Amino acid sequence: MKLTDLLSHAQTPHNNNSAKMPVLFVGHGSPMNALQNNPFTQSLKKLGQQLNLQNPPAAILVISAHWLTRGTFVEASEKPETIHDFGGFPQELFNLQYPAPGSPRFARQVAQLLPHASETTDWGLDHGTWTILLHLFPDAKIPVFQLSIDYYKPMQYHVDIARQLAPLRNKGVLIIGSGNIVHNIPLSLQKGMKDNAQPYDWATEFDQWAYTRIANQNIAELCNYQSAGSAGNLAVPTPDHYIPLLYSMALAQNNDPIEQVYEDILLGGIGMRTFKIG
Repeated sequence: MKLTDLLSHAQTPHNNNSAKMPVLFVGHGSPMNALQNNPFTQSLKKLGQQLNLQNPPAAILVISAHWLTRGTFVEASEKPETIHDFGGFPQELFNLQYPAPGSPRFARQVAQLLPHASETTDWGLDHGTWTILLHLFPDAKIPVFQLSIDYYKPMQYHVDIARQLAPLRNKGVLIIGSGNIVHNIPLSLQKGMKDNAQPYDWATEFDQWAYTRIANQNIAELCNYQSAGSAGNLAVPTPDHYIPLLYSMALAQNNDPIEQVYEDILLGGIGMRTFKIG
């Protein structure tokens, strides 16, 4: 073998989809992150490069805080639409597209793993998905699909659903929970109006409370976030952005290391904590 062949081989990413895939939780924050080069988006770029080198995903399944339904649905489109599910942002953001293919094949497998889930082509990729994938996998070549959150079910339901998805990790599917552990928009807007970016005490307290339980893989306490007292109630005024955390944590196995990728609290009450499991 020539030296050039050796170098070429060394620089080619290993496409070993038979290895168990990691799981991510991403604190996605503002849609504007899709346009910005900041410490958070830089951390996503670095993480995506590492994942591509170590074990490129065969497909990506995202559980996003922005697809809330009655019942459980899996997006099965061949070409999922880029959904601009927000308002009041620059036209430049609305012009962005993430033209990744869908994965009807893996969507069908999810529907088989979850007997109560239904396939649909009525959704696409909402901003909880595409704004982070623009940085993680900017080429948009890996098939992407989403699983909805049944917003009318208790926390334990989501844990049980997530655990049924575990076989996908051994089939090359990268599963991502996309939300925010701390997410209080009204109080964050108050900070923004006063040009005060210092985190609220309750935001820091709850972020640390969650961090400890993530590190210890204590999913029972994470489900009962109200046990954190007033800090929990202020950090999670509604559970939509918190529930994706439970999907990620439910997929953690005892021997899975948990690596913190990014942590910050923006505008006083938006937690950007992001981590990798496995």
